[in-house]
Amino acid sequence: MDFTLVMSFLGVAILLTLMPGPDILFVMTQSISQDKKAGIATTLGLCSGLIVHISAATLGVSAIIYQSALAFAIVKYTGAAYLLYLAWQSFKEKETGFTFHQNNPLKYTSLYKKGILMNLLNPKVSLFFLALLPQFVDKSIGHIPLQMFLLGIIFLVQAFAVFVAVSVFSEKLGRVLFHHSFLAKRMNIIKGSILGMIGIQMRLAKNEKKHSLQNRF
Repeated sequence: MDFTLVMSFLGVAILLTLMPGPDILFVMTQSISQDKKAGIATTLGLCSGLIVHISAATLGVSAIIYQSALAFAIVKYTGAAYLLYLAWQSFKEKETGFTFHQNNPLKYTSLYKKGILMNLLNPKVSLFFLALLPQFVDKSIGHIPLQMFLLGIIFLVQAFAVFVAVSVFSEKLGRVLFHHSFLAKRMNIIKGSILGMIGIQMRLAKNEKKHSLQNRF
């Protein structure tokens, strides 16, 4: 693959990863309310889910699913419902403020699983890869599925690096908020509100991307 093309893709990937969205906000809320390990555990789950989306986009499965309005609606609303469920769980948490360094493997395992589910139940991730990866494929060298897969792996690696950095920064931010008791005691409400807004946004989002991709395929 052309080095310049790969570096261009990497630059675009980093910018898109840093844009506010469900994944990065979820990592931030976990790191702020708990610690960087919680954010990294969530990141590992999200990146594990990316492997499925990358493989699906490469094999064209996502395109098939997206052509089915029923399949798309099921995945879309299931994802939105899951985010609203996470928001509901956050609202139920006791207002005890932040707790750092809770080295509980089960808790991190749970966050890892939540990261996977959150990523897999977001159909926009597959649509994103379907729209982005072909733009950086060099048809002259052939092996288009392999090129798409390699680009997807590059995206996954940079996403992991960016989210880990966000986790570290967010933990430091959480420590600052820890000294403000008003915010600390209400972090469950803040976290639940953020997740709830993300879930509602996913549920009410218009299908502009759907129509554009249908025209593409």
